[in-house]
Amino acid sequence: MLSKTSRVLTYAAAALYGVLGAVLFLRPEQIAPIFAWKVTSFMTMTIGGWCLGNAWLAYFAARRWNWKFIYPALVYLWSFGILESLVVILFRSKLQLGSPVAWLYLAALAVTVVAAVVGFVDWLRLRPARSSTKNATFTVRFWMFGFVVFVGFLGLYGLLAPVGAFGTNGQIFPEVMSSFTLKSFGAFYLSLAIGMIPALFDQDYTPFLSYAFLAFGLIVMVTAAAFVYLRLFNFHRHPGEYAYFGAYLLAAVISVFYFWRRGTGNPASPGM
Repeated sequence: MLSKTSRVLTYAAAALYGVLGAVLFLRPEQIAPIFAWKVTSFMTMTIGGWCLGNAWLAYFAARRWNWKFIYPALVYLWSFGILESLVVILFRSKLQLGSPVAWLYLAALAVTVVAAVVGFVDWLRLRPARSSTKNATFTVRFWMFGFVVFVGFLGLYGLLAPVGAFGTNGQIFPEVMSSFTLKSFGAFYLSLAIGMIPALFDQDYTPFLSYAFLAFGLIVMVTAAAFVYLRLFNFHRHPGEYAYFGAYLLAAVISVFYFWRRGTGNPASPGM
């Protein structure tokens, strides 16, 4: 397994994302004007949902700390820190650093990037083995492949599409996005897809279950933020907004089904 230092950094990331996420998620109206860049209250709460989801993922990954089963979650977390940091660097002239919450966001990303570097060096040095079990079914691989294609497309679209393109003016997400926000969303989605890619080549379905469980906090918190701001959605005018809810709800239903049938990707849990 990876080093103790890597594990400590993962716990540290969980703590930072937990504090940051709680502030953004619980007080979006107050925090939006002083966040790291110009965002609305709904965007603030959604980013808070990412952070709380990251806290859940990082904490349980560090607690389980078995490379064979948590590597997709760690790859996601590392990718998130790196890609979101690159977005921040790209839009550094737009940063608003006059409040502690903005610095807390940057600190969370910085710790995640350090964890990524240390973790990758550990992986190169130790080359931890993956599971030798061969039980991944066609159905599991179908969902994994579909996830990578769909979420990866959303991520690349968010990173590459110009402001004003379809989906950026309320057609799916119910508010107009700035380029900074659009690329931050794109980095989030692309990171989720990158986390799943190595699991596609695993013969064991346990990493898939583990990733679904560790990422479940993201699904719950982002969906909860959408329900809080349901008044912003105009499904009659923009039917594409159904897709925003539908994608998260479908992911939740599929995840819960597999948790019920196969467990949560923890070898010690029932169903494994």
